[in-house]
Amino acid sequence: MSPARVTPQRNPLRDERDKRLPRIAGPCGIVMFGVTGDLARRKLMPAIYDLANRGLLPPGFSLVGFARRDWATQDFGDIVHDAVKAGARTPFREEVWKSLAEGFRFVPGSFDDDAAFDELARVVKELDEHRGTGGNHAFYLSIPPGFFGLVCEQLQRSGLAGGPSDSWRRVIIEKPFGHDLASAQELNKIVEGVFPADSVFRIDHYLGKETVQNLLALRFANSMFEPVWNRNYIDHVQITMAEDIGIGGRAGYYDGIGAARDVIQNHLLQLLALTAMEEPVSFEAHHLRAEKEKVLSSVRLPKDLGSATARGQYAEGWQGAEQVVGYLQEEGVKAGSTTETYAAVRLDVANARWAGVPFYLRTGKRLGKRVTEIALVFKTAPHLPFNDTATEELGQNAIVIRVQPDEGVTLRFGAKVPGATMEVRDVTMDFGYGRAFTETSPEAYERLILDVLLGDPPLFPRHEEVELSWQILDPIEKHWAGMKGGLDQYPAGTWGPAEADKLMRRDGREWRFP
Repeated sequence: MSPARVTPQRNPLRDERDKRLPRIAGPCGIVMFGVTGDLARRKLMPAIYDLANRGLLPPGFSLVGFARRDWATQDFGDIVHDAVKAGARTPFREEVWKSLAEGFRFVPGSFDDDAAFDELARVVKELDEHRGTGGNHAFYLSIPPGFFGLVCEQLQRSGLAGGPSDSWRRVIIEKPFGHDLASAQELNKIVEGVFPADSVFRIDHYLGKETVQNLLALRFANSMFEPVWNRNYIDHVQITMAEDIGIGGRAGYYDGIGAARDVIQNHLLQLLALTAMEEPVSFEAHHLRAEKEKVLSSVRLPKDLGSATARGQYAEGWQGAEQVVGYLQEEGVKAGSTTETYAAVRLDVANARWAGVPFYLRTGKRLGKRVTEIALVFKTAPHLPFNDTATEELGQNAIVIRVQPDEGVTLRFGAKVPGATMEVRDVTMDFGYGRAFTETSPEAYERLILDVLLGDPPLFPRHEEVELSWQILDPIEKHWAGMKGGLDQYPAGTWGPAEADKLMRRDGREWRFP
């Protein structure tokens, strides 16, 4: 049965006038390890359907699930169907679904099962012959990093890591990329011992978000911003990722990892690099990575880590109208755990553009609201020709890039209050993606999966960036490990421990509360 023809929809992932890189994937398939996991169901499977629905996948695209389940291919198809129905961002179309489902296969087995991987190799070869995938396959390792090495060895042993000379094989790795510098280097050695460096795609889903990419457009496409994007005008930068949820059922992963390893090492340091980097020669992968690596190489830790870092753990409290338990009462958390659910740190970037401008990074769970933003807070005007009462309610100007959930950019500046007297107060000018564009913003995983299938790597950090990030975080983790006593507690629904506020007050500043 020939696949149903899918009518391509407008591609929001690249301007159609750009003819240099066609954005429709050629013949290919994905082999997904970890198909039973939460990420696969909530994000990956819906993203694959949305790509097909937009007409961005080839008619013969194939998806092979591999898991330790006694499923038939039909069972796997039902799982994908339910995930798509629950999480797809585009309308469900029966003809698209039928075309996509014809390429589904499922192989049961464990990661140490040679026979299962031999069967997987047979299925992949069959897909090349009957679905026209052309030997092009991406292996998505949506699994704990402790299994990366074993799966890569199995892919190499079974011949799956290499295909015909005119085809490609790529591997996609989810974070965390190790738990410190040494483990990251060992992990990289294992993976790149099987796949060439250019065929390894490390997923950081934040880099696929439209707003993160818009940061580059904001800086380098507008003459009004770049001239003030430096130490002469910027007082400090705050980068925040706040979550209003707890750890849910992730205690097995989260306990022992903590907020800094989970978020600061990857998401927030990547946002710092994009915010602080110089203009790249082009947006080709090697040019973009070079500028980010320069920034990460220039990051310096304060001498006194005790006063320049803060961490804490959420206690029971109220999240909106719901009373919630504290971290130590969460199911699966070890008694007396010292894993932090909140982490904040001050960093400095030692270069001519940013000398003397502190970057404050913070992340936490069970905070006041869910928000991720980058705020560049300006220095106060050198002279205010107003009396003191006229500017009592005037704060510092700011540019705020909202990454989620209300994607957009806010400018904060002073304006006169209507009336007979001169009174200046903060006002905001707001740009929101949902209001400015009729096109729906693609989900981050859509963009990233499509980029893997196209072999387009600018949004994927190489191992150099990963290792530089661990070089920044490792001394902080070592300092925390040597501290005596328990963690500061903060009630759920608040904005973190008191120590975090002290961190800012020592510098004469305060946190933004979005």
